[in-house]
Amino acid sequence: MQLRIGNGYDIHRLVPGRALILGGERLQHPEGLGLDGHSDADVLVHALMDALLGALSLGDIGLHFPPDDERWRGADSLVLLEQVAALVRREGWQVVNVDSVVVAERPKLKPHVPAMRAAIATRLGVAPEQVGVKATTNEQLGPTGREEGIACHAVALLMQP
Repeated sequence: MQLRIGNGYDIHRLVPGRALILGGERLQHPEGLGLDGHSDADVLVHALMDALLGALSLGDIGLHFPPDDERWRGADSLVLLEQVAALVRREGWQVVNVDSVVVAERPKLKPHVPAMRAAIATRLGVAPEQVGVKATTNEQLGPTGREEGIACHAVALLMQP
């Protein structure tokens, strides 16, 4: 049996006039802000995709879903995650687990974590127990602490039986 670990990171600006989608869930920011990006800008799912791709040295999401390609404008990141999961399986690997930390001052994410885990698990074809989603603040430090954006760190463990 072989194992591979990958890590991912993403950050997007908070801006007015955009939806705030994290882990496939549409959330309400107290100031009405959302994440800016070419797709739906779901930093949680983007970081997970980069972790999965990185574990197999398959590049990053920018390589597979270029931001200058209009096919991906406004794309649902969970659909993209499904495509990455299919690529992982085609390469002969399976997801053991993924784990993530979303860094955001607001909104509070804890009430949404179960739904995020379930949505991600469904798209990866794993049980929710194999998907970790945690949230933290940056204690008002740096760009996430000043609520200029939301960031996410993620890791993925893959197995080739």
